[in-house]
Amino acid sequence: MAKKPNILFFHVDNLGMGELGCYGGGRLRGADTKRMDTFAKEGMKLTHYVVEPQCTPTRSALMTGRFPIRSGNHTIALGGNGGGIVTWERTIASILAEAGYTSSIYGKWHIGAEDGRFPTDHGFDEWYGPLRTYDECMWLEDPHYDPERDGYSHMHEGVKGKGAWPIKDQQLTMETKKTCDLEYQKRAIKFMEKAVKDDKPFYCYFNHSLMHFPMSPRDEFVGKSDNGDWGDCLLMLDHDFGVLLDTLDRLGVRDNTIVVMCGDNGAEDHLAGRGTGGFFDGSYFSSAEGGIRTPLLIRWPDHVPAGVESNEMVHVTDMFTTLLRFAGCEPPKDRLIDGTDQTGFFLGKQEASNRESCIVWLKDELHAVKWKDFKINFKRQQHFHDPELPLGFARITHLKEDPKEREAVNQRYVRWWVMQHAHRVVRAFEDSAKKEELIPPGAPLNFVPKQNFR
Repeated sequence: MAKKPNILFFHVDNLGMGELGCYGGGRLRGADTKRMDTFAKEGMKLTHYVVEPQCTPTRSALMTGRFPIRSGNHTIALGGNGGGIVTWERTIASILAEAGYTSSIYGKWHIGAEDGRFPTDHGFDEWYGPLRTYDECMWLEDPHYDPERDGYSHMHEGVKGKGAWPIKDQQLTMETKKTCDLEYQKRAIKFMEKAVKDDKPFYCYFNHSLMHFPMSPRDEFVGKSDNGDWGDCLLMLDHDFGVLLDTLDRLGVRDNTIVVMCGDNGAEDHLAGRGTGGFFDGSYFSSAEGGIRTPLLIRWPDHVPAGVESNEMVHVTDMFTTLLRFAGCEPPKDRLIDGTDQTGFFLGKQEASNRESCIVWLKDELHAVKWKDFKINFKRQQHFHDPELPLGFARITHLKEDPKEREAVNQRYVRWWVMQHAHRVVRAFEDSAKKEELIPPGAPLNFVPKQNFR
């Protein structure tokens, strides 16, 4: 019997399509991303990987294989303990655990910040990271902030069966943000070493803090790029990815480990760390292509063919279904799963992916339908800080002809025939919502959606 593959999922925060050298960035952004560029040649590189416009929705979709509007996680959680996934949801870690995997998460979880919603309540054996997100490290820099009155933000850790808890002497400060990836790295290496020693397949979900603002490079990277702190941070990100790849080599598990490197949403928009969508335009928190496309590189030696680049559409929910299948597991059949099985596509058995469409929501509002290389916008927002624009008529864009999505009226063709496909995709989702109730945001932990699959 073939040994089950390990999985290392390297998730990058706010990674635009124009940052890495292998996607047209690198030296143009002031930093040589040599490790990621070399890695891109060792497996498959996607240019049409579609995520959600914000981190919470993407992370929910990745963990459950379900559109975040189904799980009530379609917008970012900004504070308090409300929201997150309910007990009823099944994560990739909980399913892999049943197949004998040991699982860990380092860094941002951001789909639940209270007992019952922590990653260690949903299949992971251990976790270390912030309770929510990294800009909380800037609270202490604000002269109007009073921690005794307004609360502290701490790093957390957890163990399966025991939930999670704040580490009292580890506040999330600017210094913590700068160095936290070293702690993630140390713990991830220890976790992988133990799994290999125990001869257990592992799933390591590594969430790097970059490229999330504030841009705070570790001391050894300061001044090493041609683009200030931002470029120094890109070099640091590339280096840290390489450390984990070297660990797989040292442990002798390179050939039996699926490594995925991808972003959680498009580029940062704040001037404190502004990124770029590269070939596309837009930023995170927008429905533009620059907000919902991000790099994805995948390597599995002797399985995923090396040196392949594809512009076929793959959605973040597909990674849930596909990685489970690679591990010999089946996705749940007692609920709606939106992830498509892409095993044949990733293994090079077919040139086309098994997905031709997806819906783009911004919060709970339907902004667009993507069908093949067309994008049909019903609402529009190009960048995080731009106003949301309702459109009197749907706007149809062919993304190879107009990748920046600039032309509103000066269209070359009259393409109303495309609308039938957009309406078909929307109707299919609406019909599915009649079969299984959408979980409302902030639903109680014990919420179970009503189902009618007859």
